[in-house]
Amino acid sequence: MAQSKTDYYYELIDSFLENRNKEAVLEKARTFASNLPEESITPEAIVNIHKAYFEQRSFSQQDVMESLDVLEVVIQSFGYNYSDYKRLVDRMEVHDKEMGLAASLQQTMLKTDIPQFDSIQIGVISVAAQRVSGDYFNLIDHKDGTMSFAVADVIGKGIPAALAMSMIKFGMDSYGHSQLPNDGLKRLNRVVEKNVNQNMFVTMFYGLYEDLNHILYCSSAGHEPGYVFRAASDTFEEITVRGRVLGVSPNIRYDQQEIKIELNDMIIIFTDGVTEIRDESGHFIDKNYLLNFILKYKEMHPQDIVQLLYEDLLRLQETSKRDDLTILIIKRAQ
Repeated sequence: MAQSKTDYYYELIDSFLENRNKEAVLEKARTFASNLPEESITPEAIVNIHKAYFEQRSFSQQDVMESLDVLEVVIQSFGYNYSDYKRLVDRMEVHDKEMGLAASLQQTMLKTDIPQFDSIQIGVISVAAQRVSGDYFNLIDHKDGTMSFAVADVIGKGIPAALAMSMIKFGMDSYGHSQLPNDGLKRLNRVVEKNVNQNMFVTMFYGLYEDLNHILYCSSAGHEPGYVFRAASDTFEEITVRGRVLGVSPNIRYDQQEIKIELNDMIIIFTDGVTEIRDESGHFIDKNYLLNFILKYKEMHPQDIVQLLYEDLLRLQETSKRDDLTILIIKRAQ
């Protein structure tokens, strides 16, 4: 299979940053660039590929600036002069500042404390593939024997996605105690529909755990299915509740499921960054792989389980193909 232009451009940058003979790499870049105008590839497309490269990985500011030598050579093939090139570079720098602002917004506005209960244990990990994550989770101890929790995935990036998640968090935090999930999603749907860009949607799993009777109330807005591990039988049950994503229509009602949680049972919620991981051969990881991994470590604290699972998935997945990833496990311990 022929190598894509994007993959080859990524290799050029890798080589340029790692190779001492930078002029040889730049000559390869000139050869690569000479055919681009004939293939209807625009300068804007090259800039976007360059930006995507650094959004997917972590590099120093010096590496970013050095890489612009490769971009300059490629852009020159389109007949651009220095002022045109400088405008493209300036656009990249503005984008970089916007991404930094969005990341800062997430860190300050979306921070969530893990509630402490005697009867349940909680493990959660949420890792962004780029500087700004499209994933979100929230846990709220209502101080009345109930805990609300949500795992969401915003279909969108950058500052708009960070602001959308901030509105969702504010909406959840301001509803008061014991907000039933179907009502919570109905209200959040109105927030998203009215205040978020029309091209941005949100999937969410919304749960309420009642500590007194050990009952899980849950609803879903187009999110990945959750699971309940049954300790008595060492089996997993898929949570079947379904619903439309947030932000599509203002008048949506959400179904709600009620599930009894027994001793040592676990509630397991993922985002699609987990369920749509591809291995080195390009195949999707089967959901049974994830569930069997959890089964293997079922005796451990949920935080240890999610950490081990995350580290295992990192080994399986190609760095360039990583997506935002969130895993939440709630275990009844008493």
